[in-house]
Amino acid sequence: MTRPTATLIGFVAVLLWGVLALLTVGSVPTPPFLLNALCFAIGGTLGLIWTAASGGLGQLRTVPLHVYLMGTLGLFGYHALYFSALRLAPAAEASLIAYLWPLLIVLLSGLLPGESLRAGHVIGALVGFAGAALIVTGGAAGFDPSAMPGYLLAMACAVTWSSYSVLSRRFGTVPTASVAVFCIASAVLSVPLHLLVEETFWPIGTLGWTSAVLLGLGPVGLAFYVWDIGVKRGDIQILGTASYAAPLLSTLVLIVAGVAAPSWSLAVAAILITGGALLAARASLKGHINSKVG
Repeated sequence: MTRPTATLIGFVAVLLWGVLALLTVGSVPTPPFLLNALCFAIGGTLGLIWTAASGGLGQLRTVPLHVYLMGTLGLFGYHALYFSALRLAPAAEASLIAYLWPLLIVLLSGLLPGESLRAGHVIGALVGFAGAALIVTGGAAGFDPSAMPGYLLAMACAVTWSSYSVLSRRFGTVPTASVAVFCIASAVLSVPLHLLVEETFWPIGTLGWTSAVLLGLGPVGLAFYVWDIGVKRGDIQILGTASYAAPLLSTLVLIVAGVAAPSWSLAVAAILITGGALLAARASLKGHINSKVG
């Protein structure tokens, strides 16, 4: 598989995360950790079925335990920290801090063997973050000092997902099928948290269950498998910057569905996020050309 192909496959995850908000709205009133358990169970089962059908179950026994621990902490830890942050801090501000993970991926990727961090990568990631900030904060008044515990959890959330993504690159020989185990383990860990902090409300009717199943098949399922391919074999710096398209796509989907209204700030955000991605892509292209010339 070529690097550009793997990058495009990884970007499918960003497209799938674009419908995360809409499907989450459709699954109301199911609380976050119960929804987490349902979706990860679906995504993990899907992965195990695919692995069995392709004759790859034997590969799972060869994966080191520390990789399983890393993957589970990445998937489960990110969601647990994110949901907890939103309980302790205003959603807009906490979400914005959590969305530092694409920028952190770009910065941390410079430490990887065979990767080089160029100014265009950093500038592109910062421009993309500015666009995401316009979308996520909306009319937020500012940061509330009393919500500092929530903000710290949101930062931990960003560090967790960016670290998981970059570390995945270092375990490039580990089969993507291992993500199925990460998902199943995350589903199991979500159950006690649900029982401890939430009331049980199952999805309601056809809309609720369809939304939950689609979440498990897509944004909280297939997305993790294609993201694994992208960060292991693709251009992780372009993927990091392009990930800012997720909140943009999410808002556009909500507008099309009639859940949100269009605004000028959305148009400006679209320009910033697209421009940031192009800057990062240009920096990567220059890097590849220079390495070939050298």
